[in-house]
Amino acid sequence: MLRRFSAVSLFVLFSLCAFAQSKSRHFELNYSFTVRVADPGKPLDVWFPVAQSDQFQQVKITSKSGDLSLKETTEPEYGNKMFYAHTDKANQPEYHFTVKYDVVRLEHLAAVSLKKPASGKELQRFLQADKLVPITGKPAELAVEQVKPGMSDLDKGRAFYDYTFATMKYDKTGTGWGRGDTLWACDAKHGNCTDFHSVFISMARSQKIPARFEMGLSLPEGQNSGQIAGYHCWAEFYTRDRGWFPVDISEAWKHQEKKDYFFGAHDVNRVQFSVGRDVELSPRQHADRVNYLILPYVELGGEPYPNVANAISFSDIAGQEPTRASR
Repeated sequence: MLRRFSAVSLFVLFSLCAFAQSKSRHFELNYSFTVRVADPGKPLDVWFPVAQSDQFQQVKITSKSGDLSLKETTEPEYGNKMFYAHTDKANQPEYHFTVKYDVVRLEHLAAVSLKKPASGKELQRFLQADKLVPITGKPAELAVEQVKPGMSDLDKGRAFYDYTFATMKYDKTGTGWGRGDTLWACDAKHGNCTDFHSVFISMARSQKIPARFEMGLSLPEGQNSGQIAGYHCWAEFYTRDRGWFPVDISEAWKHQEKKDYFFGAHDVNRVQFSVGRDVELSPRQHADRVNYLILPYVELGGEPYPNVANAISFSDIAGQEPTRASR
């Protein structure tokens, strides 16, 4: 008698095969930062995200340290994990924290990825507006202009991708960029990855296509080690036929010869830390929800505290060169 496999078993089997065959990048990541206390004696709260293993990355924490005890927590809305530290009275001038990871990142190609069904509850959240990502008004009007009769959701996603690519410019001059404010980006027509993907997500959700925002770090292609100056973000949208479909419009804009590649792919030069916008931390922060979670979020005396120096670096594991993404 033939053995019968469950859908979960088949998914695990496919994932293992994909892991063995996919392009990958193996590296050590050092996520370090220092909180500099200018006004001692007040309560200090520190949160920062924890990278998790999934279908496209295998993550292992090799060491962690902090001047305050670290507690791992999970927020319920998106399932993001984080470390939390607290003291009732910050009496040191500086507090240092470090987490070291061993990471194997896989190339995510929609063309070869097995569709992983999403729950109705998950999809419903990624149809809703966020504080800076509206689904009515101007982005909805722009989306309607891109849609033609008979288009599938995948076709619509491509139309929104092409529109964002054509109308936005990757430009971090001036002020206002980097917040992922769709309305600002629609008017300014420039910004960074958060601005690009906020426009795309607003347009997709306005057409009842679930879309989600993913935060992480980007590693330089062709460089074996170095500092990581800032974060990177990308997006996925969901169709019934294809499941979650990867896009990275800002990378496509910076490497325009790869425009077609980044519609349906996330390359190996990244590591993901969190999903979603308007994040309520665990335990709950005193101030408003966090716009997105990648760099440390700190409160001193119950107020957001920006005096944080980040020092994030990477080094490819010896014996494996950085893998270049195919087109």
